[in-house]
Amino acid sequence: MPMSPSFAARFEPIARDVTEHFGTPFHLYDERGIEETCAAFNDAFVDTDYREFFAVKALPNPAVLGIVARHGFGFDASSPAELAAAAAAGATGADICFTSNNTPEDELVAALDVGALVTIDDEAVLDRLLGLGAPPKRLAFRLHPSAADGTVPTGMLGDTESAKFGIPADRLVPAVTAALAHGVEDVGLHLMRGSQLMHAEPFSRTLDTLLDLAVRLRDRTGVAVSSVNLGGGIGIPYRPAETPFDLKGFGATITARLRRWERDAGQRRPRLHLESGRAVTGPHGILVTKVINRMRKARTMIGVDAGMSALMRPALYGAYHHLTVLGGQSRATELVDVVGSLCENNDKLAVQRELPRTDVGDLVIVHDTGAHGWSMGFTYNGRLRPQELLLHADGSVSRIRRAETVADQQATLRFPASVLPSRRNRSTVRHP
Repeated sequence: MPMSPSFAARFEPIARDVTEHFGTPFHLYDERGIEETCAAFNDAFVDTDYREFFAVKALPNPAVLGIVARHGFGFDASSPAELAAAAAAGATGADICFTSNNTPEDELVAALDVGALVTIDDEAVLDRLLGLGAPPKRLAFRLHPSAADGTVPTGMLGDTESAKFGIPADRLVPAVTAALAHGVEDVGLHLMRGSQLMHAEPFSRTLDTLLDLAVRLRDRTGVAVSSVNLGGGIGIPYRPAETPFDLKGFGATITARLRRWERDAGQRRPRLHLESGRAVTGPHGILVTKVINRMRKARTMIGVDAGMSALMRPALYGAYHHLTVLGGQSRATELVDVVGSLCENNDKLAVQRELPRTDVGDLVIVHDTGAHGWSMGFTYNGRLRPQELLLHADGSVSRIRRAETVADQQATLRFPASVLPSRRNRSTVRHP
């Protein structure tokens, strides 16, 4: 949906000054909006033991990670680069959940080295971790997304048959038993059922599943589950008419369910973990791009200086992002495709969108790019990922990541020579 009235009131009057100073394109994030959403999360769960582990994949910039850390958030990392981004924001040890899949040994070692809570996604990963020596005292186990009720909501996790994440529920007890036998003492459970979910009901079913499994684990293994992680998946209203997710009501529902379980099960309720990313920063980011060409094919094409290399979601998912033209409110509208410069026909930020008539030099604002925008960028065609800016609460704007350069792309072409001789040459080498 369009940026909040507060965000617009603080950015639009200075938009031209910002573009003249920094150039285009750029992703810009609103510090005040992020702060307000962090506070709303903490307020929603004030009555239960909870921690949000912000999904670094959504916006891996330490300047933004530092904002959420000020509100007590930890970080959900899934790679060494994301561990490094969390560390750059000051996170250590229990501040980090390492929730990965198809995890190689060196990445497990990296997560263990920083003391992160490692989430086991498959028995093969557990075997690999146990093969490294004495495991950490605390592990979490991720369930296959079909564990809740045999279905997977519409999202990006795959369907029941194809989903690659997590351990099937009927194999959880043996996996946990193996971990306990090797010295693990503290067990958490993790289950994420979908992405871009706009209602609390799927999360409530997820929590019920995890609490039922907690009882099963206690009965079968004697271990008390210390934390339940509902993952991410809280959606945001990308379209103007959509209703926002009821975060306050969600918090009240989940808190009430945990209280009932504590009473009925006769054991202390587990700590609640979330790994939200999009819901925290998504609405508080915009991509600002300049019109560089007006082109007429079978359709009118508005060419801008950013494309799918700066925002992949429309091309990858057919995702909708709201677009506005700065200062275009009183203009006549036209039906257009908004396109980038890649040699791909799906390099489009909008398809057959009704927008105010634009001219070369106009600024187009792409809304809700504060999550999975810059981080999903890529460099096909040698296109360069854009800079990132931060609109501070005091109204100033700073660059928090410079734009990529051709030299950046060519840096990996400079390396020490390394050659493996052909087999024929190796076979002629004689050893004394």
